[in-house]
Amino acid sequence: MLESFFPKPKQFFFCAVAWALIGVFSWYFGGKELGQLFGFDFPKNDAPPIIGLGHFTTPDFLWFYIYYFFFTLIFYIFWASYSPHKWQVWSILGSALILFFTYYQVQVAVAVNNWYRPFYDAIQNALSGSSTTTASDLYGYIFSFLILAMTYVLISIATSFFVSHYVFRWRTAMNDFYTARWTLVRHIEGASQRIQEDTMRFASIMKSLGVSIVDAVMTLIAFLPVLLQLSENVKELPIVGSIAYPLVYAALFWSIFGTILMVVAGIKLPGLEFKNQRVEAAFRKELVLGEDDDSRAEPLALKELFDNVRKNYFRIYIHYTYFNLFRNFYFQLNNLFAYVLLIPTIALGLITLGIMNQIIRAFSEVTSSFQYLVRSWSTIIDLISVFKRLQAFEAAFLGKSPPKLDLEYINTEGRVDK
Repeated sequence: MLESFFPKPKQFFFCAVAWALIGVFSWYFGGKELGQLFGFDFPKNDAPPIIGLGHFTTPDFLWFYIYYFFFTLIFYIFWASYSPHKWQVWSILGSALILFFTYYQVQVAVAVNNWYRPFYDAIQNALSGSSTTTASDLYGYIFSFLILAMTYVLISIATSFFVSHYVFRWRTAMNDFYTARWTLVRHIEGASQRIQEDTMRFASIMKSLGVSIVDAVMTLIAFLPVLLQLSENVKELPIVGSIAYPLVYAALFWSIFGTILMVVAGIKLPGLEFKNQRVEAAFRKELVLGEDDDSRAEPLALKELFDNVRKNYFRIYIHYTYFNLFRNFYFQLNNLFAYVLLIPTIALGLITLGIMNQIIRAFSEVTSSFQYLVRSWSTIIDLISVFKRLQAFEAAFLGKSPPKLDLEYINTEGRVDK
């Protein structure tokens, strides 16, 4: 799965994470200020945020584009020299471009969050008895939002288009890797399904799940400082009272609670989904063999195989019932959680309508990032089952031991792939 698309996967991903951390720390501890040596005049930290597209053309943004380009180029040149790979342009530069597109989308969301405060403060002012807000002011804010929204739509479409090509190249790499070994795998049960269906599903899941995890990390990096700054407007929380950075701690606590809840509620599902593909494959194979061999696909054999399918599906239905119960209940509470946190502050009249909306949005973005596992657990379950099947498939022709989950299936069903 990974070796077909990335050069020396274990070393590559360790190096990629290490290089990314170096880049981030270098940026925050001197790299950003380094741009001043090249003539970039950065705004002061207490300067008000720029509303609109000007947010993306400030000197610190322009310097970041250059910084990111050179860090990516150094990484690519190293790996292209150290371990040349057929798919290195897509796997390395393609991944870097997806990261940049995702970062840009998140920054559009930050620009929209900056827009919320003056817009709702203007509305609050317009509804007051001594209004200084005019209709043209409100129209101007609406027009500024439309520009940002259109920018987000265009970047989102471009990202989706590129990611679609990216994951299909990954699927092509896996397909080439497996079909080149067809003589070794053709006798493995479900070999055709693994190569055709599982590689397709793996690519499809990675398209949504891979981009969403990058988006979650980027959103967290972008919005956490915003939430830290906005926490200064909240003096205390219900029950807890007054603490430093209350919104950040509340977001972290609520997200960890939801993640643990989903993991516990769905702990059985990956294994059941994995086994489901095995019993389905066994039933389908017997039917296929029965098309050419009269001695196969006898009613009793088919009944026994379908009973295995039925039993596994019924177990999946039971486990998904309580998983969805906890999941949906958590997200209903999630819609109210930020408002509950702000009740003491609102009751004392310490924030304006604009600040409240800005806090609600920033808090939602940060908790959504922390809640990545909560929101994606169903998809992660599907990915784990596909990953395990392909891992077992690779173990069969690479001479490795099957994964633990595959051995559990063999032991309980008394069947071994040949």
